[in-house]
Amino acid sequence: MRVSDVTLREGEQTSGVSYDVDQKIEAGLLLDRLDVDYIQAGFPVISEAEREVVSELSASTDATVTAMARAVPGDVEAAAAADADMAHVFATTQERQLEYMIGKSREEVLENWRDAVDLAYDHGMGARIAAVDAFRTDIDHLVDLYELFDDVDLVGFSDTVGCRTPEFVTDRLRELEARGVDLERLSVHFHDDLGLSNANALAAAGLGVGNVDVSVGGVGERAGNTALEEFVAATDVSGIGLNVDATQVVPVCREVLDVLGEEYGVRKALLGDEVYRHESGLHTGAMLEDPSVFEPWDPSRFGAKRELVFGQTSGRRAAVGLLERADREVDDATIEALLAALAEQGPMGLDPAIELARDV
Repeated sequence: MRVSDVTLREGEQTSGVSYDVDQKIEAGLLLDRLDVDYIQAGFPVISEAEREVVSELSASTDATVTAMARAVPGDVEAAAAADADMAHVFATTQERQLEYMIGKSREEVLENWRDAVDLAYDHGMGARIAAVDAFRTDIDHLVDLYELFDDVDLVGFSDTVGCRTPEFVTDRLRELEARGVDLERLSVHFHDDLGLSNANALAAAGLGVGNVDVSVGGVGERAGNTALEEFVAATDVSGIGLNVDATQVVPVCREVLDVLGEEYGVRKALLGDEVYRHESGLHTGAMLEDPSVFEPWDPSRFGAKRELVFGQTSGRRAAVGLLERADREVDDATIEALLAALAEQGPMGLDPAIELARDV
């Protein structure tokens, strides 16, 4: 299955956040190193800066670079002028949004949407669509929408307000499939308002959807989106195949967030330093012999590195392991001396702890 990175667009929809052209281009080039299938590079109709980012990334990356466009001619023309590989044409499908946000009938929206996609083709671009708030839309309309756009690369269904659970997502996708929808042609987009965007994405992936939208660190509007690094790791350990280079996920995602000035916590899944740090005496003692005792996977699988920490909480087993690595004779006196030194001088990493074991 495929993944679309939406970091550059969703991240900037966060309240008070903006990225400059250089930040976006550098982040996009980093994302391309991961072999993501699509990079949603910007919204060209907004500004010359957006057009510059889309144009530069279209010329410089192997990913399919998509440009956001409302279902209006001017947006599609702007995407074409920016040399986007593909127009990502979006419109709402949700009844209340039709009434209160845009004031158009469903029939008008569909007609404008179809015209916008055809215009993208006229300009030599590919096209995919995104149905805003699709997971709160009547299923009959979703089936009609899928059938109307049987020629686009992907038909996207969004949980725009982040209100759905894995059970609902599973039931809805199965019902769509039962009504003739090919899930491989579907893309899904989730928000994390319930803390379930990653779980929802994994549920959809397990059913065979063709694409999932992700963002680095889960950055995005309100509570954010499905986190790229978490989704890649979860699919990898679940045996769901992606094109993404999982071995670079942690360092590249960290670098993208640094470039964009986005912070992440030390306990952030996959990305935080504490995720790979072990200090408990029982844990470190066992992990000197077999790291898998207290690891779900080797951190190098995703480009990270474990850190064993030794200090006041270190026990005899850890001391024995350190002394053996230091080629020292192991006896009670040496063990006690090392534990005392670790308690006094720690905490410290593995290499300094081995060096200390040589000196006690």
